[in-house]
Amino acid sequence: MMKVGILGATGAVGQKFIRLLQGHPWFEIEALGASERSAGKKYKDAANWIEDVVLPEHIKDTIVKNCEPGEFSNVDFVFSGLDSSVAGDIEKAFAEAGIPVISNAKNYRQDPTVPLLIPEINPDHTDLIKTQSFSKDGKGWIVTNPNCVAVPLSLALKPLFDSFGIEALILTTMQAVSGAGYPGVASLDILGNVVPFISGEEPKVGPETRKLLSTLNEDSLSLPDFDVQATATRVPSINGHMISATVKLENPPADLEELKKAYQNYRNPVAELGLPFSPKALYNLHDNEYYPQPRLHADWENGMQLHLGRLRKADVFDVSFVAMAHNTIRGAAGGAILNAELLTKKGYLK
Repeated sequence: MMKVGILGATGAVGQKFIRLLQGHPWFEIEALGASERSAGKKYKDAANWIEDVVLPEHIKDTIVKNCEPGEFSNVDFVFSGLDSSVAGDIEKAFAEAGIPVISNAKNYRQDPTVPLLIPEINPDHTDLIKTQSFSKDGKGWIVTNPNCVAVPLSLALKPLFDSFGIEALILTTMQAVSGAGYPGVASLDILGNVVPFISGEEPKVGPETRKLLSTLNEDSLSLPDFDVQATATRVPSINGHMISATVKLENPPADLEELKKAYQNYRNPVAELGLPFSPKALYNLHDNEYYPQPRLHADWENGMQLHLGRLRKADVFDVSFVAMAHNTIRGAAGGAILNAELLTKKGYLK
């Protein structure tokens, strides 16, 4: 078993890491880190536990540490659920100290040497780790998982990109309130309402999606050139970010069946690796026009599946679809754990 630390352990993403790592066959929690106001306290006193399961007994009395490398000397690597306002310097310090960091923060996502990773899309991008220079011996490095919208969007686009090429896309997101963390959006703003803007969200979508779909050439990425117009909205669902997208393709399919076959025939490059968090079926193509729905489907396959519905030829551009995935699992902590599993199989973690 590898010993892991969690940075930002008292926050919403940190709590999700704690929940999801219970009983993991490869990883066990060794250390929890948070801000100075939480450090030195028992976890049960430092955190406002918001998960809908009981706080694990062995975590309750764990003493929270400062997020400093010296406090985490016994771990093999750390998961970071830190807020982006502090993540940059802290994650860099851990990597420089020779401690690998698998991050949920945005700070290093566009660094050309840092993999922005979804194992089912771009597992070869892990080779970028070899180009990093955080620590002289190469033991310390950073890998990031994408924004919680870029994850389902890129998963939905990958078979289309491979089969037909992409010229442009327009999308509107319907993002669950859990994506805002805790305490999140004020109840009077979101109950019975839709907020048509999420600060800082839209500019991430295009660059992250293009990086995820890029080609690794030796030690650098060749990014595809397509335009993305995104509108990010907050809706009163709890879990599950939904996307409505319309895509212009370079070589449109002849009919809807050819379009569906792009998904049905997509070869998941990590399907045979036995990764514990990998869904048995990556794509769930719903024929029912009323699906997918966050309340009904977000938790399927332990929250790691991509749900796709309303797949159809479009009147404007070429194809339209609705995609949905669990934002705090597939789009955050669960995705980071899957990244760690892939990095273990590839020998970067040991």
